[in-house]
Amino acid sequence: MTQAAKSIVLVHGAFADGSAWNRVIPLLQARGLRVISVQNPLTSLADDVAHTQRAIARLEGPIVLVGHSWGGVVITQAGVDEKVSALVYVAAIAPASGESANDVLRQFPPTPGLMSLDVDKQGFAILPAASVAENFAQDLPAAETAIMAASQGPIQAGCFDQPVTTAAWTSKPAWAVVTGEDRMLQPDYLRHVATRMRATIVDVPSSHVPHASHPQQVAAVILQAAAASH
Repeated sequence: MTQAAKSIVLVHGAFADGSAWNRVIPLLQARGLRVISVQNPLTSLADDVAHTQRAIARLEGPIVLVGHSWGGVVITQAGVDEKVSALVYVAAIAPASGESANDVLRQFPPTPGLMSLDVDKQGFAILPAASVAENFAQDLPAAETAIMAASQGPIQAGCFDQPVTTAAWTSKPAWAVVTGEDRMLQPDYLRHVATRMRATIVDVPSSHVPHASHPQQVAAVILQAAAASH
């Protein structure tokens, strides 16, 4: 007998924090789902997975695990937890077992967003404010992208070379939001990995942050995954 998911764990990507999901969270809560938006440190894949695992442990299953961008790598690893029933990739990186983010990303042309990264002496990367406005969230108002730039989470650049051990999507159903106007991850890359996962693909004509610019559509995908969970 199929049991709909009761809980959602949302995992933000690089250059963001847990507030990135603020427009999606109330839409899920209004449907009676318990939601945790993880605050990941973006210091290593292992650290981010550990934070996500703690969120999973706090919730009753079945759980839908949702990842944006770099968060897709995190849910690919953390999603092997038996309480996780489905995965949702939102404009997200989706490695296979033994792959790092860069292993497939480097097979596609570099995007304007990734070419604009500013990396400090400790190896942490940020997006300049102009690039947040032009490449990360170009379909949002300037006042909002300015806040995003000011509150962004720097990511340790070495994260993108750290491989996952076991890809959860090989054994669990996946959904993928492919963002057609993405200037951070190539839309062709997003479609390639979604097809490889045999994911249910939903096209959204948005920037890299559809959960901010098209929250109703992103919430609908998550709710579809929750309804199909067991």
